[in-house]
Amino acid sequence: MSDRPRSTPALARFGLTEERAEQDLRAAGWWGTNGPIDGGETVLTALSRTPDPDLALRGLDRLREADPAGWPEVADALRTHPGVRGRLCAVLGTSTTLSDFLVAQPEQWRRLVGTGAGQLTLKGAFTESLLATVGADLIRGPAGTPTGARATLRGSEAIRALRLGYRGLLLEIAAEDLGHLVEPGLPQPTYEMVASALSDLAVAALDAALAVAAAELAGDSPADVPLDCSLAVIAMGKCGGRELNYVSDVDVVFVGDGDIEKATRLAAGMMRVAGEAAFEVDAALRPEGKAGALVRTIDGHTAYYQRWARTWEFQALLKARPVAGDPVLGRAYLDMVSPMVWLAADRDGFVTDVQAMRRRVEDHVPSELVDRELKLGRGGLRDVEFAVQLLQLVHGRSDGALRLSSTIDALAALGAGGYVGRTDAVDLGESYRFLRAVEHRLQLRRLLRTHLFPDEHDEAALHWLARSMGVRPNRGRDAGKALFTEFRRHTNRVRRLHEKLFYRPLLESVARVPTEGLRLTTKQAVARLAALGYAASDGALKHIEALTDGVSRRAAIQTTLLPVLLDLLGDTADPDGGLLAYRRLSEALASTPWYLRLLRDEGAVVERLAYLLGTSKLVPDLMIRAPEVLQLFAHTDQLAGRDPADVARSLDAAVSRHADVGQAVATARSLRRIELLRVASADLLHLLPQQSVCAALSSVWVAVLRAALAAVVRAKVQASGPPPARLTVIAMGRLGGAELGYGSDADVLFVCQPEPGVPDADAVRWASSVAEALRKALGSPSQDPPLQVDADLRPEGRQGPLVRTLDSYIAYYTKWSQPWEAQALLRARAIAGDAALGAVFIAAIDAVRYPADGLPPAQIREIRRIKARVDSERLPRGADPTTHTKLGRGGLADVEWTVQLLQLRYAHEIPGLRTTATLAGIDAAVSADVLGVADGEALSAAWLLATNARNATMLVRGKASDQLPTTPREVAAVASAVTGDPIVEPGWFLDEYRRTTRRARAVIERVFYE
Repeated sequence: MSDRPRSTPALARFGLTEERAEQDLRAAGWWGTNGPIDGGETVLTALSRTPDPDLALRGLDRLREADPAGWPEVADALRTHPGVRGRLCAVLGTSTTLSDFLVAQPEQWRRLVGTGAGQLTLKGAFTESLLATVGADLIRGPAGTPTGARATLRGSEAIRALRLGYRGLLLEIAAEDLGHLVEPGLPQPTYEMVASALSDLAVAALDAALAVAAAELAGDSPADVPLDCSLAVIAMGKCGGRELNYVSDVDVVFVGDGDIEKATRLAAGMMRVAGEAAFEVDAALRPEGKAGALVRTIDGHTAYYQRWARTWEFQALLKARPVAGDPVLGRAYLDMVSPMVWLAADRDGFVTDVQAMRRRVEDHVPSELVDRELKLGRGGLRDVEFAVQLLQLVHGRSDGALRLSSTIDALAALGAGGYVGRTDAVDLGESYRFLRAVEHRLQLRRLLRTHLFPDEHDEAALHWLARSMGVRPNRGRDAGKALFTEFRRHTNRVRRLHEKLFYRPLLESVARVPTEGLRLTTKQAVARLAALGYAASDGALKHIEALTDGVSRRAAIQTTLLPVLLDLLGDTADPDGGLLAYRRLSEALASTPWYLRLLRDEGAVVERLAYLLGTSKLVPDLMIRAPEVLQLFAHTDQLAGRDPADVARSLDAAVSRHADVGQAVATARSLRRIELLRVASADLLHLLPQQSVCAALSSVWVAVLRAALAAVVRAKVQASGPPPARLTVIAMGRLGGAELGYGSDADVLFVCQPEPGVPDADAVRWASSVAEALRKALGSPSQDPPLQVDADLRPEGRQGPLVRTLDSYIAYYTKWSQPWEAQALLRARAIAGDAALGAVFIAAIDAVRYPADGLPPAQIREIRRIKARVDSERLPRGADPTTHTKLGRGGLADVEWTVQLLQLRYAHEIPGLRTTATLAGIDAAVSADVLGVADGEALSAAWLLATNARNATMLVRGKASDQLPTTPREVAAVASAVTGDPIVEPGWFLDEYRRTTRRARAVIERVFYE
């Protein structure tokens, strides 16, 4: 454009840049020596608002030259009639082809005097107009029926008349579509209005072409002689959905009756007339495509769709609607295919077939054009249409509200029904309208079928397109760049939402539910629930009714989710308990806006949640009070990959913000609950190995202790001044070994050291008050698993003081320590309070727990005696010694005592045995040849299985227990939790547990007692 001869500066401000602009304006009578004259300012302002002012002015000049006698009337209308001015200037500044049409047929400008397409979209208006153009009379009935309308014009004369009538009506639609750009006071039709008008115009052209073809088929027969056939024209694709664009093939399928050979000639004649006069008619979507018969009977279509049709053909039939010809035949065809369409999703691999088809379509787009292709490219129209159609076909089996042919209408119904998020539906609809509007403008330029957005560097094309879209310069960017930015925003949004909806895992799950499972009578529903494994089908049905009752959006989404959830829960150990838990969770989170949206949009979340609810009683209780963890289910790395150190730092930071001890501990409890639920979920889903589960549970316990201790000390300092002593907390037992389970207590020792000049008694008194306050705060009743701080392993047990000084501990262990106390110290490690004091304590007890010359024979015998007493006295009455995870044969105590005896005997000379962890101790003993490899493997396997089973029992039953359950359902749930297999034979699992622990017990008999 920079090389064009320039107009005068006075005209340039109206966007007129060509040198001949002033000459054309003078010839039109709008420009004088000193500028605009005789209403010229109004016309120039209108020209300045067109997409291309020079093109518009050139079109007006050509129109003047084509009809000099009629020009004064045109010029007067342009000056005085805003509607004519807006429509005519907009068309001339947008479309070179419509300009050529007006120049060739100057009288056609009068079509723009009225309200144009606004009236012609009324039902029948286009059809009546075009039938009249070819001399057909609708009174005779629809063309395509034996006695229906026939044209009086035939051959080339009919084609010329139809072409003129069709192009004239297309001009009216374009003028109505564009006029508001030039005259802002004119109504701005929506995309839906324009697409519907274009579709109705295409249908009218099909009707008129069919009337011409019927006349040609009848030949010289009298008008009252009926044809020997009937033909129905079924619109497919965009015409079927009433969303046609300006230039497009019209996809059709033909249905015939009577003499099929004549019906085929009638169809072929209609295609030829319409193709020469208006647009190509494409019948390639018929059965067998272009290789198949052009016209088939209803029975022929039925046989094909029942036996041979592929998935994509049913997808295409979503938009089928009878538009011309015999209406009774057309309705019969639709009645036949509709049930098949809404059963298509029952086909094996339906969802994956549709997804693969979309990928194949995109693969055919050249890579250099894939980001500019409006129709087939990434983020283009097909992305929207495929996603919407797939959702319709899957969910429309049970919801008639989704059975719509229009993409926009279907998208709105999906949003209203809860199948798509409200925001997603609105955003996708907005982007679809934008892309379709761009497609319309691109095609209007030369009335060519194009879907290619201009290249980013084609400034002239972008500038024109932007102005035709009503886009203006924005934030320093010219209109073209602003449009390109908007185009990228919409295509990126479409692609993101397409991938979110089109590849949603839940779709496959819903599609796998048989259609009859989606819409059942009460009796059928009870039978289906029983078949799925629900023991109390009536109760399950009540839960379903409670969840789906009413017409709320929440109920609609639940209606979508429940068929999938019922199937998923049916594969768990306790479907009834899982459904009850789901109802409780849904009712508790009824006001949580993201809850159902998350389940609907993230298939992995639904699958994981169903398994957890049908397996565990602890998880649902925690989830009701920590629902935010549910959001992690969509992200495996966030659910299972959190670093315990990061968790501890977050907990410390959150608790430290509270000065009040009660608030601090409540915060610690809340964060522990979240972490407990996260770990439990990852554990049951087998995303964490058992050692990591124990380490994570131990880490959060340590973090809670550390944060709560700091809060208590802060409160004490604020109340009574600087602390008189340093205090450290030493972890013992499973906490010391980082081997806690879900219901484990925290075994600890409290050690203090007086500050210089402070008497021991004062130091101990202060430290004891801190320890008591800590135990009380953490041990207060709660709905969560308890936080009991147990100090019974201290010197003298419960009879001894809660807190001792460092010197007192050293003196006691030096003089009075018993073998079992040395054994208990094997797991000691400092976890909270004064770190330096903790390190000194740990160094001081090494001589006790790792005796320099090993364990004397007398002490070995004493430990064996104590262990034998534990075996005989501490096992609860009625407990099964073969399935008691802690004290049973080959259970946790057996393995741990064996490892600890090896540590007491050999750790003084084998540094690897100086560990607080059981499995690490086994590995060190094997490495040092103190324990055989096979023996080590047997002990490790038993310890891991017993730990896993103990934790699983807590998760399944919702309360701590060392005894494996006895009821088949609970055993099955524990077995599923341990193995990761949703369906495990309870007997097999118990046999496997007994076999594993029996092997370990045989090792223990040799290693511990010999």
